[in-house]
Amino acid sequence: MDAFGTILTRVYTSRAQIPVSGATVAFTQRGAEGRHKLLAVRVTDGNGRTAPVQVSTPDAAASESPGTVEPFAVCDIWAESPGYELLVVENVQIFPGTQTLQELELIPLPEQTDALLPEHPVNIPPQSL
Repeated sequence: MDAFGTILTRVYTSRAQIPVSGATVAFTQRGAEGRHKLLAVRVTDGNGRTAPVQVSTPDAAASESPGTVEPFAVCDIWAESPGYELLVVENVQIFPGTQTLQELELIPLPEQTDALLPEHPVNIPPQSL
């Protein structure tokens, strides 16, 4: 039986963590062929936060024995806003019955520069359970 967890984000810029409102945030999961499946698209509010997205996760009990499934689901997050570099965060872990907050820092583009694709996506390694 599948369980569910939720993921939400907080998008900000600079060390002062100034919220970025109106940023577009896409939540995806990779399928067997490596193609991305869109789970949801959200727009940040005045505090830079998105509404939660419910994600199907493995049942926690299924991971209690060695060699079984990992006790979390994984998604990738894409965040963009005009005037900022596109940010891609990969392998964000969502645990059953838990709300996960992923912080996303957008980097301002130099003046008069078109949007750039990130050279290296951010990769979150698995939890050491």
